[in-house]
Amino acid sequence: MDRFLERLHSGLPIVGDGGMGVLVSSAVSRLRCPEEANVRAPESVLSLHLGFIRAGADLIETNSFGANRPKLRGHFLEDEVKAINEAAVKIARDAREVSGRDVLIAGSIGPLGEIGDLDEERGSFFAEQAELLEGRGVDLFMVETFYDLDELLTAIGAVRAVSSLPIVALLTFDEDAQTLGGVTAEQAAAALADQDVAAIGANHGLGLQAALRAIEQMRGNGKPLAAMPNVGLASLAGQRIIFPHATPEYFGDFAAHAQALGARIIGGCCGTTPTEIAAIRGAVDEQRRPSAPMVVRERELVVAAPEPQRETLLQRKLHAGEFVVSVEIDPPRGGNAHAMLEVAQALKESGHVDVVDVNDNPRARARMSGLIASSTIERVIGMETIPHLTPRDSSIAGLESMLLGAHAEGIRNVLAVTGDPPEAGDYPGAQGVYEVDSIGLSRIITRMNAGEDFNGREIDAPTSFFLGVAVNPAADDLEYELERFEQKLEAGAQFAMTQVLFDLDYLDGFLERLG
Repeated sequence: MDRFLERLHSGLPIVGDGGMGVLVSSAVSRLRCPEEANVRAPESVLSLHLGFIRAGADLIETNSFGANRPKLRGHFLEDEVKAINEAAVKIARDAREVSGRDVLIAGSIGPLGEIGDLDEERGSFFAEQAELLEGRGVDLFMVETFYDLDELLTAIGAVRAVSSLPIVALLTFDEDAQTLGGVTAEQAAAALADQDVAAIGANHGLGLQAALRAIEQMRGNGKPLAAMPNVGLASLAGQRIIFPHATPEYFGDFAAHAQALGARIIGGCCGTTPTEIAAIRGAVDEQRRPSAPMVVRERELVVAAPEPQRETLLQRKLHAGEFVVSVEIDPPRGGNAHAMLEVAQALKESGHVDVVDVNDNPRARARMSGLIASSTIERVIGMETIPHLTPRDSSIAGLESMLLGAHAEGIRNVLAVTGDPPEAGDYPGAQGVYEVDSIGLSRIITRMNAGEDFNGREIDAPTSFFLGVAVNPAADDLEYELERFEQKLEAGAQFAMTQVLFDLDYLDGFLERLG
């Protein structure tokens, strides 16, 4: 029987090593990535391996987590894919020889992430790295830190196509034992049950409790389990990555809980040092029982009181086929909303205006948030608004956060717009965030209305936004504008606002083409 498989199925659990990447980056300055140290500072990598072996690790991982071709290409190291991977195995084997302990060596293979047009080649990149690692003599593969179950399955298939060595497959979970894609640990275990892998489990993630909760859900499908978590959630202090403090005793108790849950491989990931691995070693050797029972508390959701579905004035008039009069205003460039409120009050008192639509940093120049300005108008003046929202200035998480706050303040109409280009603004060289465009923003809002975030994970209560989008019937490339508008409709748009038109023939032509 394979030496690793024999150890996996008999005797005490295998003690893994800790987080190489963070330690390598701390030990060697000015690395483009931790894996570059294999060829630039191999003695530092060797020293770290030896530290983990002396702490009691039975298994060490090669410093090759991100040494796949796409990631190394991003660091201008594509020509050194072979050298970096082969050096990673050589250094680990040297550490085994120097230590005099017959430790197992796992070839670390991490996810590729976004690779654009090369997505169809994803499997070949995994296979290339696996062949390089096996060629230099690893005992097994640690296919680890995957957020996407489909990518993990692709990696497993690619590695298995070129190697018969054992594979340990590890996903990353949050405190609710879910991946970023919303896959639960139980669902992941079911999907991995028929894969040719030696063990499954959790690594990286949000710390010890997250890993324990994940492997608790993964029990029962017949696969040995592995738990190799971070110390906790990292933060950035200047150029340094800082992990929360966890005492060795805490890690010892983690190891005791992991053993009780049936884990056969117990180690650490980012932030774990030989000190924590020594604590795990001690707990495993003593076959320590947990000092206290593990209590898993379900996250308590604050369920919003049922909110009566109310139509906005805009929504009601559009549904009735009535004309709506809207006036566009800009938020103030300072923190005083008095002048803007005076304008809104005058518009309301005129009796001729139904709503005001409020720009979001027009011309890419910083102003009061359109959502905040709209909330102020609705609260103080009592006039309905249509705040514009652009993905130019915020990440997906930031957009969701602002929308949730606006909804709580009573905002219901929202116009999703691309926004003016950053170079039009006051900040030379500035770049937009644009994690999504206006179509993607429309999808975000539609999903929130369905009670989900962008990744499909449940939010505490669904929103009820009336979603609008921008359209330009006078666009130079009308086919492209029609195509994007159709995508916006598919994304959930419920109404549209045009750019300023001086000739209605453009609108008639657009509607005719739209059908």
